[in-house]
Amino acid sequence: MRAPEKSADLVAYIDGGARGNPGPAGAGVYLEIDGIPWRGLYRYLERQTNNYAEYTSLIVALEYALEHGFRGIAVLSDSELLVKQVRGEYKVKNPNLQVLHAAAARLISGFQKFSIRHIPRQQNRRADALANKAQDLRVDGEVALET
Repeated sequence: MRAPEKSADLVAYIDGGARGNPGPAGAGVYLEIDGIPWRGLYRYLERQTNNYAEYTSLIVALEYALEHGFRGIAVLSDSELLVKQVRGEYKVKNPNLQVLHAAAARLISGFQKFSIRHIPRQQNRRADALANKAQDLRVDGEVALET
């Protein structure tokens, strides 16, 4: 796929999971540009909780978008807790998550346009598969996606 235009609409489907909670954890990010699949990212997190993995997937998406020059991003997550915490609707009480929440807030401030929305789990299968790939392979990775 050709290099994306930075004015294009970047959509990040994010997911994280931990087997055992806590347990071997992974973060997955599925990126689309103007509705076209672009990149898949996955990160192995060793022993962490589900919520830690969810936040890490958000941070991975935000960092990647900023590193590639995007000024706007729409994030879609099946974690209602994460979405409501990022929106400020719920407090972040866990000290480990407070650190990640603050890091995400700093990254979000680097965008001209940001939105985050909760979606049903069945609409997030591609990001879930990437998070599972990280847990299965126990490595980090990036894949170009076919249209």
